[in-house]
Amino acid sequence: MNKILKFVNTIEKPFLFLGIIMMIFIITYQTFFRYFMSSILGFLSSDDIISFFTVTLGFINTETLFTSWKNALSQYVGFAVWTEEAARYVFVWTTYLAIPLAIKNRTNIRVDALFIKFSERIQNLLWVSIDCLLLFFCFTICYNGLEYVRMQIDFPQVTAALRLPYYIPYFILPLGFGLMIIRTFQSLFSQLQKTGVKDFIIGLFLAGIMILPVFIWEDANAILMLFGYFIILLMFGVPVAFSLGLSALITILASGTLPVDYVAGVAFTSIDSFPIMAIPFFIAAGVFMSAGGLSERLLNLADELLGGLIGGMALASIATCMFFAAISGSGPATVAAIGAITIPAMVDRGYDKMFAAAVVASAGAIGVMIPPSNPFVVYGVTAQASIGDLFLAGIVPGVATGLVLMAVAYCIAKKKNWRGEIKERNIKTLSKAFWNAKWAVMVPVIVLGGIYGGIMTPTEAAAVAALYGLLVGIFIYKELNWKKMWEACIESANMSSVIIMLMAMATIFGNVMTLEQIPQQIAEIILNITHNPFVIILLINILLLWIGTFMEALAAIVILTPILLPLATQIGLNPIHFGVIIVVNLAIGFITPPVGVNLFVASGIADAKIQSISKASIPFLIAMLIVLLLITYIPQISLFLL
Repeated sequence: MNKILKFVNTIEKPFLFLGIIMMIFIITYQTFFRYFMSSILGFLSSDDIISFFTVTLGFINTETLFTSWKNALSQYVGFAVWTEEAARYVFVWTTYLAIPLAIKNRTNIRVDALFIKFSERIQNLLWVSIDCLLLFFCFTICYNGLEYVRMQIDFPQVTAALRLPYYIPYFILPLGFGLMIIRTFQSLFSQLQKTGVKDFIIGLFLAGIMILPVFIWEDANAILMLFGYFIILLMFGVPVAFSLGLSALITILASGTLPVDYVAGVAFTSIDSFPIMAIPFFIAAGVFMSAGGLSERLLNLADELLGGLIGGMALASIATCMFFAAISGSGPATVAAIGAITIPAMVDRGYDKMFAAAVVASAGAIGVMIPPSNPFVVYGVTAQASIGDLFLAGIVPGVATGLVLMAVAYCIAKKKNWRGEIKERNIKTLSKAFWNAKWAVMVPVIVLGGIYGGIMTPTEAAAVAALYGLLVGIFIYKELNWKKMWEACIESANMSSVIIMLMAMATIFGNVMTLEQIPQQIAEIILNITHNPFVIILLINILLLWIGTFMEALAAIVILTPILLPLATQIGLNPIHFGVIIVVNLAIGFITPPVGVNLFVASGIADAKIQSISKASIPFLIAMLIVLLLITYIPQISLFLL
């Protein structure tokens, strides 16, 4: 019986492990197959090569021979057409199969500053309400997802590459959210045992009051409903992703803004995206590097360079985050990969735990400034700007941010008398540290070399980096055994799913905002206040900083770029420069509650409260704001490399 219960409680894990491994190998196969085929076909098409072999092998009609070979090989080009579509669907399935575990283990991102002030009895009672609200949301998505599947069965269509019936990929909506319902019922049963019948009924009653307006109001004020519910849900501890989704769903139901089945459709389509797949790959690369010993050796190298200074471990942490930013296109991935090592290491050396977490959370924001950067890719697509130019434009702001954060960490460490580790440091020890870290140092060479060499997209580079970290950990450092590999894959799936769920729900929330023309109203308010370009840019920064506190960066970019870019170009801003301004603003949002994702990741690693880390992050936040102002008003900081 115990074995059956254990299997039921971990039924998602084998699928998560398989999903991560499949995605990595599928995209790596796609990358190498395409590169191999393009190289061979390019070789056979080269006039110089044909001329060389014609002269060397004069008795053979080389051009005809090469053309026949090229035509024969061209038939196999389609062997990789299926890969992207297959990987995307595996990605969506893996994400929504991981969220039930997050519900069961209560690892979803939450803002609990008010929640923890309540007594234990009230907290248990509120968990009943939270679970009921989650049931309401998950049941709605599950039901409408099932309707999608039925529609696809009744009116069959097939996917472009795999020729799968569409009901197969969409079946994850009723399946995934159905599993979420089961996990939520498990949580409710557990809460019943803690609260007793009376408090359990009170919790149900509170949840009913929250949902009641949906059934009694008609043509409710959508803006008031959207933001009012979002704030209330956050305050009472509902996970941020579900707060976004619930507030959007309740607004839709109460005001009739959109059809209800729209929410289920966006829950699938918003993450059915090849660029977004870079997130689990970069997270997996970081986790594999950490579990396989690569990140530790990278940190040792940074510690060898900076560890002897005042605040040396903090400086080494920031430097490692800057280095890892050239591997990870994600702030949370950087925090996860580096923080798992550096936060405990700083605590062991006598640093305050909140300071340690704040250092890594702040430095993790550099992950979206120094290329590769997912936000720059999204902005480039949305604004029709050069992604290559955006990558170049992000280098100096990213490095400058890192140096300023180092200066702040040094000043705080000096005041607190946190000294570097005293040990022998010389050319010999530095050379040894560099040699030990050589396989880790190769990762950004592979990632950036592949991207700038035109060999790989950022997502493909991330998959190759993940496979590289996996292979080095298994066969070279031999620190990644089967158990660690299993745990690393599950951890990667769990961490990425929480972030991606947040992105999906932020997209729904953002789309309701757009339909209600909230961003347009804000833009009009800005123009009505002043026509002074310097003041307008300042107001845009304030707007972006505010939006970054509650909206996921990629969703904010998609929503706000079409609105703010015309205004920016109208006052003379270069679109590339404006892209840097947007990304740096939203990077600061990574360390500002309530949707400060870096804070949540650091909180999980340090086992510390969000509000405590937020308070410790204030000096770093101020420093980043100063860098933002310099970037905003001195365009050449971003543009001189172009």
